[in-house]
This record gives sequence, structure tokens and C-alpha cells, in this order.
Amino acid sequence: MIDEPCPTFVSDCHVRAAAELISHVWDPVVLSALRRGPTRRSELLARIGGISDKVLTQALRRLQARGLVTKASGAGPQPAQGGVTYRLSALGESFADGPLRQLAHWAADNQAELAGLPAT
Repeated sequence: MIDEPCPTFVSDCHVRAAAELISHVWDPVVLSALRRGPTRRSELLARIGGISDKVLTQALRRLQARGLVTKASGAGPQPAQGGVTYRLSALGESFADGPLRQLAHWAADNQAELAGLPAT
């Protein structure tokens, strides 16, 4: 049952599986940026302040491997319509619009308390 706590050291714990989706600092940021719809890499780089090209590439690969993001090549009639776009998969949408959104609301509601936490 999901409401019951996971036994210690269980590798398939539901909480652990969900937490691993946001264990890399930039992954939840990339997911949030993709909530606006299909996006090109260059747009993601511009939209996400402070992320490097290398880190974005790593995040997109991780998110694709986990089935949260899909990559599609476009071949529209205009040159600007071609290229690769990234979008949330159905699983990615359910995560970004559900638990990730709730986590963001919680962080906003508790911003003052969180700001006082010591850096790790």
C-alpha cells in the first residue's frame, strides 16, 4: 500500500523512486520549463537562467531515459520549423503538473523558513 511507510533499505520504495526524479538540481527546472509546450534546445537555454549547454544536454538525456521527456525532429516547410524539439511525455506531464507543481507551491509558501536553512 502506498500510504504505508517503506521499510528501511528497500530499493523499490515509492518515495525513493519519486525523489530520484528530482535528485539532479536541473531536472525539475527543465521539466517546469517544458510545461509551456514543445521547445527547442536554444529556447530552453534562454528560458532557464544559469544552466550551461552541457548540463542541459545531460538533464534532457536523463529525463528522456526516464520517459519524462520526448525528442522529436521537425521537418516543416519553413527552415525555422525544422529542427529538434523537446516536450513532456504523458508521464512527464503528470509529474510536472502534479507532484512537481505541488512541491513548487509548498516551497513558495515556505520560502522564508527555507531561506533560513544552512547550505549543504
